[in-house]
Amino acid sequence: MTEEGNKIKILSIFGTRPEAIKMAPVIRELESRPDVESRVVVTAQHREMLDQVVDTFNIKPDYDLEVMRPGQDLFDVTVSVLKGLKGILEVERPDLILVQGDTTTTFTGALAAFYCQIPVGHIEAGLRTYQKYAPFPEEMNRVLTTRLADIHFAPTDRSRDALLKEGINPGNIFVTGNPVIDALYQALEQPFYLDPEISRAFRDNKRVILLTTHRRENLGAPLQDVYMALREVLFKHPDVAIIFPVHKNPAVRSEVKSVLHGVERVYLTEPLDYLPFINVMKRTYMVLTDSGGIQEEAPALGKPVLVLREVTERPEAAAFGTARLIGTDCRKVEDEVNRLLNDEGAYQEMANAVNPYGDGMAASRIIQAVCCYFGLGPAPADFSPEQ
Repeated sequence: MTEEGNKIKILSIFGTRPEAIKMAPVIRELESRPDVESRVVVTAQHREMLDQVVDTFNIKPDYDLEVMRPGQDLFDVTVSVLKGLKGILEVERPDLILVQGDTTTTFTGALAAFYCQIPVGHIEAGLRTYQKYAPFPEEMNRVLTTRLADIHFAPTDRSRDALLKEGINPGNIFVTGNPVIDALYQALEQPFYLDPEISRAFRDNKRVILLTTHRRENLGAPLQDVYMALREVLFKHPDVAIIFPVHKNPAVRSEVKSVLHGVERVYLTEPLDYLPFINVMKRTYMVLTDSGGIQEEAPALGKPVLVLREVTERPEAAAFGTARLIGTDCRKVEDEVNRLLNDEGAYQEMANAVNPYGDGMAASRIIQAVCCYFGLGPAPADFSPEQ
């Protein structure tokens, strides 16, 4: 405990846009507690995309490592974050650090805390594909963070079960739901701006598909297959359009340019800020993505999700019927998209399925679990989606 009124000092560490989104409700909850002293470190592993989320949720970091550099790789990020955190942890000496998810910042933050013998709480713990390089490096970041963590905030029962199979003490696992749903509900209440070109896509077309792609394992031929499949879909469905915020990765942009540039009813945009993005998602007919977080957000909005991956660490959506894992084969992608466009029953079955990821109360459960860990209150009831 810290000396100041016996408050628990908690240091939250994050560095990317998805981390910031999911940590924002947790930080808001921490700051509302009189028994908690909250500190925030951003590594800025992704600078531009991080900053707009920090501004959206009015997060005021106490420390900014500013590690992002042109051409950086995993070695650079790992070393920079580890060195940057050393002095902060030695000065602050928090009672607990919180990390979220599966980024290099997450793993390195947990490792730095371990070196300083500070307990670690891992938000969104227990997601697994059991394939070392899929997704890369996220799968091993999660596994290694689990071994370093002391408290595990599993979003679902399936995630808890994965942790139990790995020998984690059940008394240190809390099923909380995912705070990404908290963030989504809070953000949808805020005003937003849509680019006129995007607004035109909704005005001129009856059904709009939201597409996002960025995974390393899909670069090259897999992305070409996806884009070619969608060209065929547009040819067969004149009432359909695609909004595609294109990732800044030059390899992704090269594939997009070669296949989709100039194609009618394909609206290519720069990456969207969080508020316009979720409001686009709210208005679309379906979502195609190889992202992780969107697999959680879209079901909360009643949007069917076709996942452009061979494996996923988020199988709950498929189990509950809100998502389908379809890979990147050209024919398979075309068939699955056409199925939802042509079969209203199949579409409604996915659109009305139960969201397995949260109810908007995950942050509250996480902080209650932290207090329980320090002997300051009872454990929260586990989150369970409606059956």
